[in-house]
Amino acid sequence: MVEIEPFRIAVAPADLDDLHIRLDRTRWPDELPGVGDEFGVPLARVRELADYWRHRYDWRAAEAELNSHPQFITDIDGQRIHFLHVRCERPDALALVLTHGWPGSIVEFLNVIGPLSAEFHLVIPSIPGWGFSGPTRQRGWDVNRVARAWAELMSRLGYQRYGVHGGDWGSSVSRALSEHDAERVVGVHLNYLPTPPLPGDPDRADLSPGDQERYDQTAAYLRNQPGVRTINGTRPQTPAYGITDSPVGLLAWLLDPMTMWAARDFPISPDRVLTNVMLFWLTRTGGTAPRLHRETGRPPSWLTVAPVGIFVPPEDITRPIRRYAERRMPIARWTEADRGGHFAALEVPDLLVEDIRAFFGTP
Repeated sequence: MVEIEPFRIAVAPADLDDLHIRLDRTRWPDELPGVGDEFGVPLARVRELADYWRHRYDWRAAEAELNSHPQFITDIDGQRIHFLHVRCERPDALALVLTHGWPGSIVEFLNVIGPLSAEFHLVIPSIPGWGFSGPTRQRGWDVNRVARAWAELMSRLGYQRYGVHGGDWGSSVSRALSEHDAERVVGVHLNYLPTPPLPGDPDRADLSPGDQERYDQTAAYLRNQPGVRTINGTRPQTPAYGITDSPVGLLAWLLDPMTMWAARDFPISPDRVLTNVMLFWLTRTGGTAPRLHRETGRPPSWLTVAPVGIFVPPEDITRPIRRYAERRMPIARWTEADRGGHFAALEVPDLLVEDIRAFFGTP
């Protein structure tokens, strides 16, 4: 029998002492006057968060919150897999796999576990390379291999039918999972869906003004990929030395895309930001999570027969064009949200929960 073992986070005091020493000894870089965020995440913003991290952030409270949810580890395809498994009180509830993205982690879903677990059995895995799933041990851990691992995980947990949800990499994994486990995946809910034009799509000139804006937004993003995204997809080992050794380096590396991609008012608390950073810091996976970018060399498959629900935050890095999406997959629900950015579960958990419930037909 394949073992699934209970897991509990218990960080040694010495690890926290080491973190504090490193924060105290930070060597701060120079910054050009008046450049704002044109050259990267501003010095003042990182200093402020680093000071909060050192003097006011409470890891033990965050650790207790994480440990309040049942956690487990198992080995799949030669890789350790860490996951939360939060069961609904109703035994016949639908299971739902929630897959995070980058620069996030399972912390993305802490604000939605309570309301969603009232109606779903939740399975929330850490992607190989992230957090307590630890570094990947072999080459080849791309989106499709992660999806196959999730299908095996759901088999081990005994679920014969389940839904999937994700944003960022979670969107790609969820779409791939619907292909690899089509007989059991009953629905795919996404809060991120890039739709660059494919052969046969309507030309830009044939789109509505609103969709032309989305077309241009996607084209601009593809032409000017953020520096961190480009490095992750090409040379992830190089920044790994700095962000594994320096907590402030790791903070800045993760905060930069998080700030660029979240809504302008950044409705994510400092504690959530830092708990997310801590999962990378404590497990030394800041440099291993980006291997997924390097390993996944092609866009995920569009093959899915499961109904698809799309939740579109107005301030996401790209927003999908519905006419394009409907040519690629069976869209059953389309929601244009009135607020939120790339990290929907952190930024607008109330809206996301409502949409997931509506899509899967729960009260």
